[in-house]
Amino acid sequence: MNVAIVGLGRMGSAMGQRLAMHGHKVAGNDLDSGKRSSVEATGLTWLSSLAEIASVLPAPRAVIIMVPAGPAVDAAIDFLLPVLSPGDVIIDGGNSFYKDTIARAEKVKAAGLDFLDAGVSGGIWGLEEGYCLMVGGGADAYTRVEPIFADLTGEGGCARVGESGSGHFAKMVHNGIEYAMLQAYGEGFEILEKSAFDYDLAALAKLWNSGSVVRSWLLELAQKALGEYGNELESVRGWVADSGEGRWMVMEAIEESVPAPVIALSLMMRFRSRQDESYSAKLIAALRGEFGGHEVKHE
Repeated sequence: MNVAIVGLGRMGSAMGQRLAMHGHKVAGNDLDSGKRSSVEATGLTWLSSLAEIASVLPAPRAVIIMVPAGPAVDAAIDFLLPVLSPGDVIIDGGNSFYKDTIARAEKVKAAGLDFLDAGVSGGIWGLEEGYCLMVGGGADAYTRVEPIFADLTGEGGCARVGESGSGHFAKMVHNGIEYAMLQAYGEGFEILEKSAFDYDLAALAKLWNSGSVVRSWLLELAQKALGEYGNELESVRGWVADSGEGRWMVMEAIEESVPAPVIALSLMMRFRSRQDESYSAKLIAALRGEFGGHEVKHE
């Protein structure tokens, strides 16, 4: 299929590369023109502007937006609407707030195009391992671009989960759960590190991944991070960012009167990490660097 990627950061460029590897014709645009040579080396065609989409990629097309949530998404849509043709599908693969997504879907529909929201999980490992995609929007549009989703994911890794907004809502909840899991691992390993026992924490993480009830991919990454940085995590600064989804999920829980104390407190602990140092925050920072390529601040 013919695919354009708007936003060629870590995720966008890797997704474009994976699609090109599977035989799709992929073109991409980014505000940073310095990325051009590295993007073209992965098999993508560079678009100097979104206006070039129509001339470079024959219809029908799918356009995947991979830019930060907020005004950048609206700006991309505004540029795309006069460029695209009926039958084309715009896919927002970023972490947008689901209520914004519902409004954008209506706007795109009024312009005669289709809009899907895709919650994307998998981080920097998605290029090799495949992503997990939670897609919201019309069933017909989803079916038309399903070959793209299938090639971005592994077996069973993509599904249409409901109408517009449902994909981003599912990703919001997914990330809230992630917050809580990271916090639990961080606190547990801090207790181990502070105990009277001389644990090899990387070895213990490996042991737990062999049949225990707390085994997980995150625990595999904990083993990797602890092996890289050592038990003390001395070179890792315990400064942990939050990218928005955790805040939205806590607000949604309040709106729906759903008790979510663990997730709410894990969000609060991220705020705490930006004040004084804590061991658990250091481990979370190291883990986010391992699975998502997020910045690890060093002492």
